[in-house]
Amino acid sequence: MNMQNLMAQAQKVQKELEKANTEIENSTFEGNSGAVKVTITGNSLINKVEITDSSVLNEKELLEDMIMVAVNDAFSKLAKMKEEKLGRYTNGLGGLF
Repeated sequence: MNMQNLMAQAQKVQKELEKANTEIENSTFEGNSGAVKVTITGNSLINKVEITDSSVLNEKELLEDMIMVAVNDAFSKLAKMKEEKLGRYTNGLGGLF
């Protein structure tokens, strides 16, 4: 393979990576713990926290746990999408993306 073909292939991969990153950044992810729903962006920012069951409002520790579970659920979904979209490009790069 000559250098010109290699550069063209690298540019193609770079454009595909940029497209995948843009798709992830423009996505939202919803985490749920039953009583709490959390929405985050593809940029790892919390967009919304919604208490869906008011019965937990009087139980501080339970509410804190429910928020934590919902946030972790949303971030897990973001990580899964990143792996699906970027995994084939980043395998072997030691988590740089």
